[in-house]
Amino acid sequence: MTQRVDLATVMDRLAIDEVVSGYAVAVDDGDWAAYRALFTPSGRADYGSAGGIEGPAGEVADWLEQTMKLFPVRQHLIVNRLVRLEVLDGSPGDRAEVRADFLNPMRLAGDEFDGTVTAPNFVAAGRYTFALARTSDGWRLTRVTVHEKWRHLSA
Repeated sequence: MTQRVDLATVMDRLAIDEVVSGYAVAVDDGDWAAYRALFTPSGRADYGSAGGIEGPAGEVADWLEQTMKLFPVRQHLIVNRLVRLEVLDGSPGDRAEVRADFLNPMRLAGDEFDGTVTAPNFVAAGRYTFALARTSDGWRLTRVTVHEKWRHLSA
């Protein structure tokens, strides 16, 4: 590989990492316009393993907007990112896949009693698969799949 190809690969990896981090921030902050903007027009998301829906990103964003009202406090931690870039004739291609583990603590909506929140905490964990494509607007998600492995509810 040449230095130019190596630099392009590093730049792609940084841009892809920004999309994955942007996904977590958009969901945690409830910024559904930002969530939608991360996807290609034909992008899809699949939350089936977590009891959710699968479909076009816009429809899934609408579902998430309603569902996440149950969890006013949430924080995605996306770690162990394994990025696989397409390689064409020794150069970076226009497709990538990221597999990354997640830990997602959330607090269910509830009442406060004497300044103490009475709602329980909910934690889900598993692995995401992100498929991405290079577009004229930069890297965008073509598909997000949640593979939930476990969940826990505690007081």
